[in-house]
Amino acid sequence: MFHSGAMRHPTPATIDIFDPDIYVKGVPHDAFRVLRAEHPVSFHAEPPDGKGFWAVTKYQDVVTVSKDPGTFSSYRGGTNIPDYPPDSLDVIRMLMVNMDPPQHTKFRRLTSTGFTPKMIARMEEYIRRAAREIIDEVIESGSCDFVTKIAAELPLVVIADIMGVPKEDRHLVFDWSNRLIGFDDPEFQTSLEDAQQAAAEMWAYANDLAEKRKGQDGKDLVTVLINAEIDGEQLTEMEFDGFFLLLTVAGNETTRNLISGGMLALMEHPAERARLAADPGLLTSAVEEMLRWVTPVIHFRRTATRDVELRGQTIQEGDKVVLYYSSANRDEDVFPNPNAFDVGRTPNDHLAFGIGQHSCLGINLARLEIRVMFEEILRRMPDVALAGEVRRLRSNFINGVKAMPVTFTPGRRSEP
Repeated sequence: MFHSGAMRHPTPATIDIFDPDIYVKGVPHDAFRVLRAEHPVSFHAEPPDGKGFWAVTKYQDVVTVSKDPGTFSSYRGGTNIPDYPPDSLDVIRMLMVNMDPPQHTKFRRLTSTGFTPKMIARMEEYIRRAAREIIDEVIESGSCDFVTKIAAELPLVVIADIMGVPKEDRHLVFDWSNRLIGFDDPEFQTSLEDAQQAAAEMWAYANDLAEKRKGQDGKDLVTVLINAEIDGEQLTEMEFDGFFLLLTVAGNETTRNLISGGMLALMEHPAERARLAADPGLLTSAVEEMLRWVTPVIHFRRTATRDVELRGQTIQEGDKVVLYYSSANRDEDVFPNPNAFDVGRTPNDHLAFGIGQHSCLGINLARLEIRVMFEEILRRMPDVALAGEVRRLRSNFINGVKAMPVTFTPGRRSEP
């Protein structure tokens, strides 16, 4: 719902982009199309008792706000729409996603050592082996739930390996991620308290892992982080915990939803799927189109640090400003025929990874995982088809698929 606030620019009260129930049917692209055309920067109510927020829906405006952290802060109120109580805000500010420069710049420099293109390129063989093993587990059965058996497995295996999480603990990470990201979905939890409980469990686990790695040599990110220094100082326990949570959740949740949503897009667009099957060289552009089409992170929030005007609207200091990547990635001014899924689309400068200082740290890793997974799926499961209802996450923040039953012609496990 819109409301005009205290003499804010009035906008129609018929468009709701906040209610998580709407997103169970899919991202409300029709609503975003109207907003881009008629009210590109618009003020929205935030039931039940939030103070409301500005929705930024055009590509260029999302870029402008993203590149101006001095005016639009991640630190001041965090990056989710709801306001946190002060003690919770202090905790979430330990996460890199909720930092501003210069603090963010320092932390980003430290973690980026584990995600350089060179480091990621070295992982291709390992990722391919993991993808083959994942398909081996289901290939003989001829059916499975695509989300839990295929899409969730690869990013989970890879991020656990990068972080140095032992194999037997990986599914703890999967459970914590669901409870942390799915806080609006009753299937995963019933309250924000449960998300906080999941975070506490993850932090206790992270501290235990860190204790064992202190002073050790090793290339896994836990060992690197716990022994690293920024400007002569080591990370505090809270800072380390924040890193662990952010990297493990961000490193598996978003890629899982992209692989699920990308597969669904191929199944729903058989002509594009046939085109890709006939020309595997299109896979690189197809991956980018899946990223644009799905946009796993629907939005992030900023908070205005001063009064500022954006597209004719006066945003006041302290106002929430929400960047809708899902809308920006369908902007008619940037993407010709944006509601067509086109595996050969070029150029494709989508914002699925964000832009500016907070652009996704794992961008190279995500692209590699998605490409390798689809190479293996298209080769070994070429006729994968929907076999039941697709169930989506109830969330206005993450564009997620919870369950997607599929069938395919059974095949043989790969040679050891």
